[in-house]
Amino acid sequence: MSISIIGAGSWGTALAQAFSKKVDNILLYGRDKKVINDINKTHQNKKYLPNIKLNKNIKATENIKETIENSEIIIIAIPTQTIKEFLEKIKNFNVKNKIFISASKGIDIDTLELVSEMIYKGLSIDEENVFALSGPSFAKEVAQGLPTAITLAGEICKAKELQNILSSENFRLYISEDIKGVELAGAVKNVIAIATGISDGLNLGNNARAGLITRGLYEINKLVNILGGKTETIYGLAGLGDLVLTATGNLSRNRRFGLLIGQGKKSEEALKEIGQVVEGVKTVKAVKKISEKYNLELPISEMVYKIIYEGLSPKKAVKKLMSRQPKKEFQ
Repeated sequence: MSISIIGAGSWGTALAQAFSKKVDNILLYGRDKKVINDINKTHQNKKYLPNIKLNKNIKATENIKETIENSEIIIIAIPTQTIKEFLEKIKNFNVKNKIFISASKGIDIDTLELVSEMIYKGLSIDEENVFALSGPSFAKEVAQGLPTAITLAGEICKAKELQNILSSENFRLYISEDIKGVELAGAVKNVIAIATGISDGLNLGNNARAGLITRGLYEINKLVNILGGKTETIYGLAGLGDLVLTATGNLSRNRRFGLLIGQGKKSEEALKEIGQVVEGVKTVKAVKKISEKYNLELPISEMVYKIIYEGLSPKKAVKKLMSRQPKKEFQ
């Protein structure tokens, strides 16, 4: 069997390493020639995952047709806002009976579609052939072979088959039918992670961080429920698990972005310093649109939006959050 992974960044490369332990042939597609050459010649991705030796059954390529047509399973691990452009490039290839797995965490800011929706609509394929992979999983730790548990969501019978193919000693997949809840939780948790990073950058303490994570989880739950996901998903790996990791772990780009904002950096400066895509920066735009469409009160997400896009100072945002009208905890 062959698996193709779209995206030779840190996450795509980490998934290639994890799955190479069970699958004979792994094709890793990327556009950076130096990264491709490094992987093929030295078995390292020096740019995105330095000092990690990759298994020799991972082949990197710039040939997109080869990547799509030579594998039964295609895993997409590129920034969400670039996915539609990518789907345009491959829609005329032989994709009808392929399995597609989204490992990207975001929401299209124009259409508010989830990645799985973009895939089956953009390629005109059966919805049951599209899955989502999400959960607490820093790329570096996955690539190092440290124990990781993650959720694969989609049509349950095919999900079971994929679970057996992809699970390994240090990479455990749980399965779920709630693809919508899994994708939404994975996307929106990045916004809350930015908020906790801002709080820590302001040195507001552990109490504030815990409060933001807990109330942030409530905001994720409200959004998931209104869009047809399940509450139980929020308390699983794709929800609580991923939120706790991303909001507290220093390998998190979203948290690090928030830290820099809290320390006084402008958004552009923070993004430049991190040097990779910070999904929550775009996702918060989609969350803002969804909250307005459904009249949802999501105060933490709202403050993150105002800080990034309207120039609200982090200190004023904290004051606004803390001085809101008193209310019941759950309503």
